[in-house]
Amino acid sequence: MTDAAEQRLNSAWYLVGILMLAQTCSFIDRMIMGLMVGPIRQSFGISDTQFSLLAGLAFSLFYSLMGLPLARIADRGNRRKLIMICISLWSVMTALCGLAKGFWTLFLARVGVGVGEAALSPAAYSMITDAFPKKTLGLATSVYTMGVTFGSGLAYMLGGAVIGWAASIGSISLPGLGAMEGWRLTFMIVGIPGLLIALLLATVKEPPRPSGQTSEAIPLGDVLRFVLERRRAMGCHIIGVAIFIMVVFGINIWGPTYLIRTFGFSPADAGLSFGTIMMILGTAGLLAGGAIADAWFARGRKNAYPTVILISGLCMLPFVLGLGWATEASLGLICLAGATFFSAFQGGIAAGTLQLMTPGAMRAQVAALYFLLANLIGIGLGPTVVALLTDFVFADDAAIGQSLALSAALLIPVACALIWAGLPAIGEAIERNMAEEKTP
Repeated sequence: MTDAAEQRLNSAWYLVGILMLAQTCSFIDRMIMGLMVGPIRQSFGISDTQFSLLAGLAFSLFYSLMGLPLARIADRGNRRKLIMICISLWSVMTALCGLAKGFWTLFLARVGVGVGEAALSPAAYSMITDAFPKKTLGLATSVYTMGVTFGSGLAYMLGGAVIGWAASIGSISLPGLGAMEGWRLTFMIVGIPGLLIALLLATVKEPPRPSGQTSEAIPLGDVLRFVLERRRAMGCHIIGVAIFIMVVFGINIWGPTYLIRTFGFSPADAGLSFGTIMMILGTAGLLAGGAIADAWFARGRKNAYPTVILISGLCMLPFVLGLGWATEASLGLICLAGATFFSAFQGGIAAGTLQLMTPGAMRAQVAALYFLLANLIGIGLGPTVVALLTDFVFADDAAIGQSLALSAALLIPVACALIWAGLPAIGEAIERNMAEEKTP
């Protein structure tokens, strides 16, 4: 490797490291809700289903809708500056969640968090794809997506510690704000680091775009036509992964509550236990999924990425089903650990699959279309499906484990069937795009 090539590679990995910090921050702000089910329900007098709308739909609706216009900016403008602005926005809105006076004001604050976070992943995936050769893209995107597991884990660990501390000393009085409940203070604390990460992004270089790409964004109509021309590959992958994410995000939001309601964990203990699982096994799953996909791709298997996702869904299913039957805390933790490990395989390579099928000039917009559906369906509906099963099928808060198991039994087979049906078309689309770009 020449000195220039080594320098470019080092710069690329530095880029991934900073973007991973941004992703970590985004998931702390996004997932902190999972540890606050009890306190927020008590403060506002709401049900599991209403809480799920705050945790899922309020965030995902505008996160999804704003992704496309922000992706158009990313496809033709400075992606680094766009991310810096949006990190600042979602950090401020996270802190404002702590000042919410009721269900609707917290709903609106969560909408603001979603709008801010909408730009990160489309712009980040576009930057990473331009910075790395395709033979190492799976690992690079998986390292970036480690922010998901780090962020989720830190959200639960930090949130549990703060809530436990606040509960031990009662209400907290802040100058100008008066008495604050522990969950409110938690939002304010986790909102601060994002502003520092926004400043750190100033040290990142904008990767050069593919040669021949103009500064003008491809019209949305052309992007939609491109997707429709590859509707079997794109449709099966995007919808299949979105349904898979319904189960993944259901576990991520309700996992701590499962430990609290089923085994009597305190919020602090539930946060520490589930946060540790997310950080260690979630991260291991991300890296394993990326490494396996890259190895298969290097051997000429063009549909390696979705194949790994399909296998991970099948491996995840028995562990989620076990949540409905576990009677000991140790067994419940083992099931959560296995489900978390295999669910994380898709984190880095699901969007990476689309990047491999898509020309550089429209990568951010295609990624935004993916995140629109994946997040609207996966994040918006996943937690609510579990809550509806708890509230209306089992009619028992303590049945959260059965709700998680039943949702997985219904959804994972559908997701895997769709992904399997799209495998040949995905391989053809990737091979075609690689031939047109003539990149390794």
